[in-house]
Amino acid sequence: MMMVFYVAAAVAIVSTALMITRLHAVHALLYLIVSLLAVSVVFYTLGAPFIAALEVIIYAGAIMVLFVFVVMLLNQGEQAARAERALLKPSMWTGPFILAAILMAEFVYLLAVGSARSSGGAMVGPRDVGASLFGPYLIGVELASMLLLGGLVGAYHLGWRKAPEQRQSDANDSHA
Repeated sequence: MMMVFYVAAAVAIVSTALMITRLHAVHALLYLIVSLLAVSVVFYTLGAPFIAALEVIIYAGAIMVLFVFVVMLLNQGEQAARAERALLKPSMWTGPFILAAILMAEFVYLLAVGSARSSGGAMVGPRDVGASLFGPYLIGVELASMLLLGGLVGAYHLGWRKAPEQRQSDANDSHA
């Protein structure tokens, strides 16, 4: 189990470094997904399958889909079309594919060997996570939720735009 932990940690470090150094946003997103999956394997080997599942579902799933949609919505015209054609080159997929294959082999190995309990760590279930979050860390959870709410309101304010006809009527009202 320790070898799986170290390989997953190495994959996470390498893919994170590659994510930071990529110039194309889509390439960076692919490496970030691999990094999040590697962190999930690390959590699983440490005896936290619930957190590993949350890592895959929330971060590698939902948030990365959001990032991909943002990149798709920021269409830059012909320049973006050329960049999208460059994405279809097989050489671009080599790095993420190799790292993801290593993680998949580790995952199959973990399933074949048995449960994460053999790693020496205690199994952490959903009840224990909830008791920890809403027990001694209640103030931290509430502060994080307030911070996320502030970010949500700020993002809404920055993204809010008036319709063109409403802007024109507001300009006419102010001149009258």
